[in-house]
Parts: sequence; structure tokens; C-alpha cells
Amino acid sequence: MEYSHSDTDLIKQPIGYWSWAAYKAVIARTRAALAGIGTTQPQWWALAQVASADTVKTRDEVSRLLRNYLDVGPETMESEIDTIIAQGWLTEDAEGRLYITAEGRAFYDKAAALQDELWAERHAGISDEEYLTTLKVLQRFIHNTGGRAWHH
Repeated sequence: MEYSHSDTDLIKQPIGYWSWAAYKAVIARTRAALAGIGTTQPQWWALAQVASADTVKTRDEVSRLLRNYLDVGPETMESEIDTIIAQGWLTEDAEGRLYITAEGRAFYDKAAALQDELWAERHAGISDEEYLTTLKVLQRFIHNTGGRAWHH
């Protein structure tokens, strides 16, 4: 791969710009791929939370966990959960517990395979050690600037 600058010049580049550019590229690619199979990223998050849970989760639990991801907010998350219920991928009982349907499981498997492909694409040429270092460096930037970030 050809980099934008020499190592001497790269060390002087602003992290804010490059982290923003990486965010935009990864999110745009992920969202376009998910749209190609008929879903949104927040719908995938909610479906994955229910499909991969060891215990039944409520709508409120799923919504509270995901609403801060990429600043989607509670209204958007609630609307996305409504959509996947309307699509027949999940059902909700009177107590707000969410259950995956057979159709939802089939779609989840398809979307999970796509996510695996996207992971491999993003990580091409990047060792686990490099990836770990990158995440630790980004978390240090967040810490050093007084920010907060946490992922389940």
C-alpha cells in the first residue's frame, strides 16, 4: 500500500482528521453493504443482540445498549426495533421480551456472513497485533482528551 505521506510527515498528521476519515470510510462501506441485503446498521445491531443472546432480552435492554452507538439516539433505535418486528425478524411479547423468528434467524445468518466478509476486507494486511495496538492508541486518545467511549 502507498501511504499519503512519508513516515516523517505522517507523524505530524492530525489524528482528528485520520480517525474521522477512517470512520467515514468504514461506516459508509458497512452501511452500503447492509443496505444491499435490505437492512440498516442499527437494525443489524438489534437483531444481533437478540440472535446471539444467552438469555432473552427486552426491547428496553436492547435499545438502552445500542442507542449511543454512533449517536443514533433512543428514537432512532426504537424505530429500528419497530421495523425489524414489522419485517417479521423479531417478535415482542407483552412484557417487551424480544424473540427471533425463523425468518429472522435466516436473515441474521445471511447478515452475519456479510459482516464476516466485511471484517476480513477491513483487516486485510493488518495483523492482530497491529489492530490491538491501533485500538489501544485510539482509546488512549479518547482518554487523553477527556472523552468517553465503551463498546459492549
